Amino acid sequence: MTTIANGSVVSFDYTLRDGAGAVIDSSQGGSPMVYLHGHGNIVAGLEEALQGKTAGSNLKVTVKPEDGYGEWREELVMKVARARLPKTPEPRVGLELQGVGPGGEPLHLRVIAIEGDMISLDANHPLAGQELHFDVSIQDVRAASEEELAHGHVHGHGGAHH
Repeated sequence: MTTIANGSVVSFDYTLRDGAGAVIDSSQGGSPMVYLHGHGNIVAGLEEALQGKTAGSNLKVTVKPEDGYGEWREELVMKVARARLPKTPEPRVGLELQGVGPGGEPLHLRVIAIEGDMISLDANHPLAGQELHFDVSIQDVRAASEEELAHGHVHGHGGAHH
């Protein structure tokens, strides 16, 4: 039986809950998550917990913020004038926008407050600062192809399509 190691293609079903037990995300009723192990394609804490497991394994994994989406950082919250945002869609709390960081990197922003002509945007990941609770059922483990290893992600069903 193949164990999960760097270079394995892993397929698993999962349910992700927050600290209060509310379901945040789940593959139930859909396709399993498929990823290339050891290439940073899933949160580090979950990837570390899956290392050495085999198909058929079921586990509960708690991931601390620093091994998930990071701690929530105040410096990633900014206020901007409404005039600096696109006219459509109309800004509303919860709206997600794409921006560009100082180094040209893409930023995912969320509107968190509107005060007159000033809009507060949060560039933290929505799950930053949260402990993540995963229920995982590993469905399949296989060796990655040379092409998958070269590209750093899975190709074909459940993976990237070039």
